Amino acid sequence: MALRKLGKDPESPSGGSPTVYLDEEKDTYVVQGWKVEDEDRLGQMDIPGHETVVEIPRRMVQFFLEVKRDGDPDV
Repeated sequence: MALRKLGKDPESPSGGSPTVYLDEEKDTYVVQGWKVEDEDRLGQMDIPGHETVVEIPRRMVQFFLEVKRDGDPDV
């Protein structure tokens, strides 16, 4: 499986997280983010045991918009 990095959080102080990837083979997104551990928030979702929840800033939605699908994204 080869992941294609679409973008990192431009405001991340360390420059390493969160990050959005595209798995072109499976046609899915892979998101690296902050682990959600707040029980109140988790209680509002129905999360199966084989899934997890991560959080990313709203500003990162731009990386899901694959305007440059035929070329490499600017990262």
